[in-house]
Amino acid sequence: MSLSTSKLIRRAMAGAATFLIGCTGAAVAQEAYPASPIRLIVPFAPGGSTDLVGRLIAEYLGKNLGQSVVVENKGGAGGSLGAEQIARSKPDGYTLGMATVSTHGSNPAIYSNLKYDARKDFAPVSNVMGVPSVFAVHPSIPAKNMQEFIALAKAEPGKYSFASPGVASLGHANIENFMMLSGIELLHVPYRGAGPALNDALAGQVNAITDNLSSTLPHLLEGRLRPLAVLGAERSDVLPDVPTYTELGFAEMGTGGWFGLVAPAGTPKEIIDRLNAAIQAAAQDPSFQEKARTIGGTIRTNSPEEFAKDIEAAIERYTRVAKAANIQPN
Repeated sequence: MSLSTSKLIRRAMAGAATFLIGCTGAAVAQEAYPASPIRLIVPFAPGGSTDLVGRLIAEYLGKNLGQSVVVENKGGAGGSLGAEQIARSKPDGYTLGMATVSTHGSNPAIYSNLKYDARKDFAPVSNVMGVPSVFAVHPSIPAKNMQEFIALAKAEPGKYSFASPGVASLGHANIENFMMLSGIELLHVPYRGAGPALNDALAGQVNAITDNLSSTLPHLLEGRLRPLAVLGAERSDVLPDVPTYTELGFAEMGTGGWFGLVAPAGTPKEIIDRLNAAIQAAAQDPSFQEKARTIGGTIRTNSPEEFAKDIEAAIERYTRVAKAANIQPN
């Protein structure tokens, strides 16, 4: 064997060893994730629907990943402040966020000055749960079902009021859409958040409200509000006698809100896949399923690619609604 040939062999063997070490290092790094606690940003205040779902996800995600997942609430601007923080975080898998139809649907459709791009600044992990919203009226309103309410509203346009969490909020957009489809005119009363809106609806200061089922369910069961329609893909197990908008002839209202998990754009695919697998495992857990039902949720986990399509569909829907109803932010 010549000296030159021997050198070539030694170089080839060294290169192969370096390659194997690199592969082993990558595998170890992948296996090591997560090596420390994960932060889950919920872009709304504690106690609301997104917070309830987020804390449930954090519990089971942490269980399946073997690390604690710490919820951090970052409310404000209809979820936009928290969404921006998620988008600007380091894409290393240690900061995740909750995505909703507000942050990744109506907000991008209505606000032109958002400091994040719902399509480009996030890596979708999975849709997780659909939680329908419900249209409800105060018991003082003499309407036992939606048909009767529509008749009342048509007889006296502008007399009946509805509360929303604010101008250009998801609740506002949904009712504007319903008014266009049903041909009625309601008086919009915007509030600074869902909590104050719900409080005044319970007090009878406003006649109607649309809100996430998880937030209103206790009041519906106690008879403090009367549900007339559910915005969801199907009737809710906890309100089996209340029809969906689609059943009432308003299929263009869509199939309701959802809550999903996203990471900052640029997060490695291996980490996204690991997170998706952990979410899928949670969805198969009977205790997770039962807890989801208690807040009116329907599990709807999917792939990152499918969740990206959910986000795109939400943006397209609310862009049409905002344009048709001329919804303008303050």
